Amino acid sequence: MGPTSRKASRTSNHKTSDALLARLLDLHPKKIDLSLGRMHRLLGALGHPEKHVPRVVHIAGTNGKGSTLAFLRAFLQADGHCVNSYTSPHLEYFHERINLGGAPIDEAYLNVLLERCEAANAGEPITFFEITTAAAFCAFAETPSDFLLLEVGLGGRLDATNVLRPDLSVITPVSIDHQEFLGTTLNEIATEKLGIVKTGIPLVSAPQEPSIVPLFDKASADHDTHLALGGRDWQAYPEKDGMVFQDTQGLLDLPAPALTGLHQIMNAGTAIAAARQLNLPESAIREGLAAATWRARLQRLSSGALVARVQHQAPGARLWLDGGHNAAAAQVLSGWAQSLARTPLKTQSEETRLDIILAMLNTKSHADFLENLKPLAPFAQLHCVPIDDQLNAISPDVLARAAGKVGLKARAHDSLQAALEAVPPTAQDVLICGSLYLAGQALRANRG
Repeated sequence: MGPTSRKASRTSNHKTSDALLARLLDLHPKKIDLSLGRMHRLLGALGHPEKHVPRVVHIAGTNGKGSTLAFLRAFLQADGHCVNSYTSPHLEYFHERINLGGAPIDEAYLNVLLERCEAANAGEPITFFEITTAAAFCAFAETPSDFLLLEVGLGGRLDATNVLRPDLSVITPVSIDHQEFLGTTLNEIATEKLGIVKTGIPLVSAPQEPSIVPLFDKASADHDTHLALGGRDWQAYPEKDGMVFQDTQGLLDLPAPALTGLHQIMNAGTAIAAARQLNLPESAIREGLAAATWRARLQRLSSGALVARVQHQAPGARLWLDGGHNAAAAQVLSGWAQSLARTPLKTQSEETRLDIILAMLNTKSHADFLENLKPLAPFAQLHCVPIDDQLNAISPDVLARAAGKVGLKARAHDSLQAALEAVPPTAQDVLICGSLYLAGQALRANRG
């Protein structure tokens, strides 16, 4: 059994686990076929740890999964609960994915679990996500907690996490992403996400596009489960300096979420709707809203090497970080940036100025992402950069030309540092965005 206080040091040496993780990549099938067969086989060899985890909240969706999980974790912790959680991908270190009682799993314990799963798998083909998810289930079975918040990796129906029976299912907004695995239409993608719904297990959903709402109603009816759908069964909206949540239990007048951006009102609302299903008190919701943290989701960096460099270039400028990488994420960033442009300027003579440092993978639709940034053209300058150690990153020149085609001012740079050096003295805000890999690179660089 694993101890209950396994804390990971941010300065710990990860060479052993890095080597183990690289070795596990070699087991990856030549072609990824989404299937639960490999997962069931390995979990059986491990003694089915997934059957020995605490109460589970299973979270699927396209955007907002991590933020919704962060809010719900804060609510549960404010109510005195110990919470384990599983998220992906990581930003800086793999250990972030497996969070035990509020801290990433430590190096020694992670190595033990990875070696155990490697031995149990006996050299059979298995995806990296599957075998590391099995290691996470071992950790969650062995490390006591009151709740496990379990984020889906890809889709839902055939995701490696979809092998247990949760106490509550949650689906955040569904949009187009990962078409090569989940389908090319919103209906197809929603159907995959709804694959986490279990008979008799309550389902909480964020507001969804009207065209896919019938799919949610059908899934609820087919599985004889209660559905709480945002925009219909519950509402969340900003009110003065706070937010309001309302459902059949009544109205809550609440403080603003700690996470930045108007979209976080809806993520917080989804988490509150889940908290109501778990019978958490208003006091825990109120406290958790103010305490929630989630990195690289419109995160303002307040200190560090990159912050110092930006402020050397543009005194007083703020540095922001976001890992969103699809069209829906770009819409969120555009709305946030436009709200910045409407705030009072430093002086009446200054022009509002936003510098966006952007990188993307070629597996994402950069055209759709850039199209949604078009409203920022009057006051934003794009700086397109590569991503360290990512062969799938779009060339900065290609990205800059694509941005120019939709009317955005854009320049290509050969590194993140070069882009930061190009930030002008007039910049008020600098946003690094477009990829979680770039976000992780920025966080590491900010440590100096």
